[in-house]
Amino acid sequence: MSSYLSQVTPGDEQVGDEVDDPTVRRMQALISQWEAVADQRAIFLSCYLMMTRNMLSAIRQQEFNDTAWVDELLHRFADYYFVALDAYEQDAMQAPPVWQVAHNAARQARGLPLQELLLGVNAHINYDLVLTLVDLLQPEWDSLTEEQRALRYTDHCHVNDVICGTIDAVQDQVIEPTMPVMDLIDKLLGPLDERLISHLITGWREQVWQNAMQLLQTREAEERARILRQVEDDALQFGRLMT
Repeated sequence: MSSYLSQVTPGDEQVGDEVDDPTVRRMQALISQWEAVADQRAIFLSCYLMMTRNMLSAIRQQEFNDTAWVDELLHRFADYYFVALDAYEQDAMQAPPVWQVAHNAARQARGLPLQELLLGVNAHINYDLVLTLVDLLQPEWDSLTEEQRALRYTDHCHVNDVICGTIDAVQDQVIEPTMPVMDLIDKLLGPLDERLISHLITGWREQVWQNAMQLLQTREAEERARILRQVEDDALQFGRLMT
């Protein structure tokens, strides 16, 4: 579908094995490296690490209809993050534009930590997740029954529950130490601020599923390219609004 897509290759991790999970190890190493030099990219990645750990826990606890599929989705999704990061580190202009916006803003510390977090979430969900879902669903989609397709969607939606269960900890452990005013907001609004963020991300992920369905159902190459450009443009527009 794109040169970015072709750079990502499936991993060989064991299902739900956080103890020796290379994705978790790489995230931890990058966070330590970035925190040592006050690189604000550690904010999004710390959030992403917490989410990944909670997803691995949910997989181990058999919370999904197809744990092997969700595990592959989790690691394939992370691959997109690392491929974009590697491209950015080698030549920033070679990274997807939406990731250029996110990484540039974080490295230059131009905004509030919450903005930098949302820029990373926007790039990874609104762009990377569409590609990830198409990667995994396209080879099997035509052979799946309607019931099996519905189960894939159910698993996609259950990830929203894991995200919602992680947001409060992200705010307490990642955002508030770098943005103390969030502690006051949390005390004033109670769970309202977490609900607002959960609602935003859930809405994004629903649109991501619809975008993936469009790509799966479109056979004509030019139309698929147009849809993908629109997906990227929408994510990029939000990213630019946030900076």
